Amino acid sequence: MTRTYTSDAVSMIGQQLSVSGWVHSRRDHGGLIFIDVRDHTGILQLVFHPEAAEAFALAEEVRDEYVVRVEGTVRERADELKNDKIPTGSIELAVESLTILNRAEALPIQPFADAQASEELRFKYRYLDLRRPKIQNMLKKRAEMYRRIHDYMDNREFIEITTPILANSSPEGARDFLIPSRLQQGKFYALPQAPQQFKQLLMVGGVPRYYQLAACFRDEDPRADRLYGEFYQLDLEMAFVEDGETVRSTVEPLIVELATDFAGKTLKFETIPRIPYVEAMEKYGSDKPDLRFDMELIELSDVFAQSEFSVFKNAIANGGAVKAIRVERGAELSRKQIDTFTEIAKSEGAGGLAYIVYQDGEVKSPIAKFLSEQELNAIKEQTGAVDGDTVFFGADKRDTVNAVLGRLRNEFATHFGLKDPNVVALAWIIDFPFYEWDAKNKKLDFGHNPFSMPKGGMEALASTDDKLQIVADQYDMVMNGYEICSGGVRNHNPEVLYAVFNVLGFSKEYVEEKFGAMLNAFKFGAPPHAGCAFGVDRILMELMNEHSVREVVAFPKNGSGVDVMMNSPSVVDSAQLKDLGL
Repeated sequence: MTRTYTSDAVSMIGQQLSVSGWVHSRRDHGGLIFIDVRDHTGILQLVFHPEAAEAFALAEEVRDEYVVRVEGTVRERADELKNDKIPTGSIELAVESLTILNRAEALPIQPFADAQASEELRFKYRYLDLRRPKIQNMLKKRAEMYRRIHDYMDNREFIEITTPILANSSPEGARDFLIPSRLQQGKFYALPQAPQQFKQLLMVGGVPRYYQLAACFRDEDPRADRLYGEFYQLDLEMAFVEDGETVRSTVEPLIVELATDFAGKTLKFETIPRIPYVEAMEKYGSDKPDLRFDMELIELSDVFAQSEFSVFKNAIANGGAVKAIRVERGAELSRKQIDTFTEIAKSEGAGGLAYIVYQDGEVKSPIAKFLSEQELNAIKEQTGAVDGDTVFFGADKRDTVNAVLGRLRNEFATHFGLKDPNVVALAWIIDFPFYEWDAKNKKLDFGHNPFSMPKGGMEALASTDDKLQIVADQYDMVMNGYEICSGGVRNHNPEVLYAVFNVLGFSKEYVEEKFGAMLNAFKFGAPPHAGCAFGVDRILMELMNEHSVREVVAFPKNGSGVDVMMNSPSVVDSAQLKDLGL
């Protein structure tokens, strides 16, 4: 008899069937034994009668999570015994034959308990944790997401091409995972941080449109929205494209489809906005703002330029800024809660957190006595504050003010429940700075990566004295406060590539050593091209309302980058090291 799934049994009343699965629970009622058997389609109740002596005897041995195969007849339950909480609750299987396929020891975790084990223990026994319906559903949703991506890209004439995993080390912004070569001792491969160079070489090779669901490897510290070590991205590139909008308009319908048809969410914006980087930082204090709620940063520097309040006045005099954020219902915050937000502000570089509470027609604030009536009126008018609100201030260097209020904006939204999990707010952040100031090392560095085309090309590099003002044709897509995509129009001109590195003091020889294959290829007729890459793990995390990206992959590493199930990383045999010359 061929295997039947539990979900098929409802339509087979009076028929024989064979079901295989795990014992979900067992109940011994003396003269009868009831066992719930579980497979990937659901749960089916089994009934064992003493008349089927051999099967009944085996059923007395069975315990939870034994793997069994049963054969019998499907019958309808009595009305008073039906269970409308499960799809098969109206029927049961009268078992005639039971085979124990494998026994199970007492489980170290209980996958079906209401209270789950710790993340560390679940990951150690991930093969048991995978049995949970939630995880099973996540794996199915991930497969469905991949299928939709493949269908979308294939229907738009993108060609799926795999690129090498054993690659060369290159500066992509994170640490490489290095692999020593046995045949070329003293030299190393690197796992690719992204297929960036390979996909650009495909464009030179005449591929019109490329994509793959690529494995990428970066030795970055793990966090809730970033897996350690390896992650997957939808990587794509388009030939004969000279502006980022062509790429954006090509791929954004896919993300809309995933948010709506796939995940059943509501879009915040019918037309996805394009927001310049500088505007995003000034209005939201972040280049990945959560736009499900407003709460914009409000410029007040003009109000306090001549203020008697030295904290605000000095910040402006020293080239900084004074900005504010209005928090609706902020008057509900207790003193202790405000202290918590103050500590958050300090963690972002603020010296403290000034605020004004509007309550019962009064202005309550430790700083109110330092402000003139004209200033108080201007604050209320420009922020739109009404009774019940609180206005919080930032006064410092502009970058610090934006960072502090941007972080607080996010924290206030969480506190007041403004992040609707059923809404997806998408936006493109465009026109990123090509270079940024590395305060730690006190030098210029690339803002994103060296492969984007600076807007204006060679002329912009040569004529712009302040290199921080050079803009890259670079763009990110953000979803509910997460960066889910990064892309750009590529630099396909060798002379421009030499020039962008020269600004940072890198020689022509250095560029040729690091990017020789790509530079040589560009010399033989490289078309203009552009592309991007979407982080599929992060997208799935947000669309499935998960708070950790580790919950959307089958075999995650823990927060320290350790696979506690497979015990990796681990010490290797000395003979292996000897083969590698290490």
